[in-house]
Amino acid sequence: MRLWLAVLLLAASASTAAANRVVSLAPSLSEIVIELDSADLLVGVLDGGDRPPLLKDLPSVGRYGQLDMERLLSLQPDLLLLWPGSVGPAQREQLKGLGIPIYIAESHSLDQLLHQIEDIAAQLGRPERGVQRAAQLRERLQALRQRYRRDAPLPVFYQVWDRPLYTVGGRQIISDALSVCGARNLFADLDLPAPQVSVESVLQRQPQVILATEQAQLDAWKAWPVAQGRFLLVKDKGLERASGQMIEATARLCELIAPDR
Repeated sequence: MRLWLAVLLLAASASTAAANRVVSLAPSLSEIVIELDSADLLVGVLDGGDRPPLLKDLPSVGRYGQLDMERLLSLQPDLLLLWPGSVGPAQREQLKGLGIPIYIAESHSLDQLLHQIEDIAAQLGRPERGVQRAAQLRERLQALRQRYRRDAPLPVFYQVWDRPLYTVGGRQIISDALSVCGARNLFADLDLPAPQVSVESVLQRQPQVILATEQAQLDAWKAWPVAQGRFLLVKDKGLERASGQMIEATARLCELIAPDR
């Protein structure tokens, strides 16, 4: 009887602590809340790009790097979902002093992303939705790893920008997506999320595939004897949003790199 009472008290405590007024400070985190069928808990979002239709009427608390603190406070949130890169260092320190619970999500791998989906669901008081969603995504991720695994990973250069030349480092989640596809990020040894590199350093590391999100960037490489002519255009932006949809974006990336598998 005492054990049963303790379980009931624990459940009641968890229910009381669950957030009811959530502000999401990154589009990817807003997307996770939607994927958990919990958009009803959102009272405000930080904008960055097009909004999902479900959130079109929600109040805005600013844009990337430009948080409207007064507007945020007026919404009286009881939970902030924060991706550190979306808010400048000074305002991040301000947020810490507000006394509002903050969940910080910065996933460096797809496995870590799935754990964070479960964590966010628990913060929202709906843990079963996180467990179910993460289980489905893990199964899909494992299938991709098995299908695209290579004994010798394919060396790939993933271009983020061209002037100056930027790529992704080893702790950036896109680097992990490449590994799922049987590829090896050419600059996985660098810790910065988006390191600047030189054309010479790319050539020296001998990529077999070059990926970019703009055709003009790929065309510029064709003047060099590189990548054995494999210049591939990443058309969708799903890899840039660390939410559950990134697993299917990774599947599309794998198909692009290794269509024969």
